[in-house]
Amino acid sequence: MPETSPGTLMRITGLRSSSPVIEESLDTNPAVLQRDRRYRRSLAVADALSALVALLLCANVFGVDQLSLSVLLGLPLVCVASKLSGLYDRDELVIHKTTMDEAPKLLQLAAIYTLAVWMLDGVVINGPLGKGQALILFASLFVLGLAFRRAARSVAARAVPEERLLLIGDASSYARIQHKLENVAAHARLVGRMSLQRVSDLTAEERPVDQATLGEMIRTLDAHRILVVPSQTNPQVTLDVIRASKALGVRVSILPHVFDVVGQSVVFDDLGGMTIMGVREFALGRSSQLLKRAFDLAGATVGLVLLAPLLALFAVLVKLDSHGPVLFRQERIGRDGAPFRIYKFRTMVADAEARKDELHQHNEADGLFKIADDPRITRVGRLLRKTSLDELPQLLNVLRGEMSLVGPRPLIYSEDKTITGYDRRRLHLTPGMTGHWQIMGSSRVPMHEMVKVDYVYVTTWSLFEDVKILARTLPYMVARRGM
Repeated sequence: MPETSPGTLMRITGLRSSSPVIEESLDTNPAVLQRDRRYRRSLAVADALSALVALLLCANVFGVDQLSLSVLLGLPLVCVASKLSGLYDRDELVIHKTTMDEAPKLLQLAAIYTLAVWMLDGVVINGPLGKGQALILFASLFVLGLAFRRAARSVAARAVPEERLLLIGDASSYARIQHKLENVAAHARLVGRMSLQRVSDLTAEERPVDQATLGEMIRTLDAHRILVVPSQTNPQVTLDVIRASKALGVRVSILPHVFDVVGQSVVFDDLGGMTIMGVREFALGRSSQLLKRAFDLAGATVGLVLLAPLLALFAVLVKLDSHGPVLFRQERIGRDGAPFRIYKFRTMVADAEARKDELHQHNEADGLFKIADDPRITRVGRLLRKTSLDELPQLLNVLRGEMSLVGPRPLIYSEDKTITGYDRRRLHLTPGMTGHWQIMGSSRVPMHEMVKVDYVYVTTWSLFEDVKILARTLPYMVARRGM
């Protein structure tokens, strides 16, 4: 099928001065239906297998009981419970199909499954369910649910073609989405863009879309999903595009610019049928700060104890590899603009700072100083940087309260002074060892976008969000994508 190039603009013809009359159709694109069914079936198999394996671990491996054959009859009920929780309906609504976002629901279902097995004492397991077995069942149901669901999505993605996206909106939105798709593991790509303005228009007014023209574009590009940028001048135009797209049997997603500002954690209020969004303030409450600090102290303490042998090994390797101290100390800007000295394993030669000016012309990052093949990096330092293991000594900064496990990127003074105006409110947060900026690829995130990420982080903060970011940091490190 032909597709438009990134710079090509396709305009809708046959625009009308009034809203089009759309005949609703229930015929969905077969490719779209096939993709959705493949994901649902894969996830259902994953849920049933996770429940079966968890029960085997509970009864046969860590217990002296045996599973009853009746457990096979109960496995479909596992899928029914997941369906009632909406765990099979989300993937068709989203482009980036992730598993970690389902962790809260999977945790709740694991608790319900464990309670059900305990209440059916002697039916599912031929013997009483002990406390230890119940704990193993609960933990294994949750962990295996996450692992099997992630594997199921990976298998399903290989079995279906990429999702083809058609954007209805402006060129800047097209470029932003294309950049995002290149940096996330979304099994999708943009295949074209359409504008709602006629070439002959002298004004910026947007007009309704003709369903026949839109349908022809969808068939020509074999589009599976329509991305709609809401009209800034006429809300009815946006409504007409959504109706037309759904009538043509494709999935629809909306790209509202307001969420760039408020983040996705909003509360929807129903005021007599009128929907109102409540937006969080840019701050953490006192109880949230205490909870976050307790989590930081526990995580840093456990981390230092468990990683002590590894930290000692890295210290020896750094010392043997090149002349200079083991730890690199550098002044960074912390919470409320207070400077502090950050700890990292030294990854460069001893006179690296003195040689920075002569390499400034090779800088590859916007607002930050990053060079892919920096000649100042040592052999051991290159390995530590690629895996981000050089940042492990920052656990000491976390214990001292200068940093958090998760938070905004700690900037040096020259980088911090480029941030002005309202964006400096990021300093109200304690900088973190990792964050959204890290898992997005810290050196590839422009400074202006990093500031937006900081805002979204604080307005959507939850303890689970911190755990999720930490969990996503691990595969990022293993993939050796650090710099």
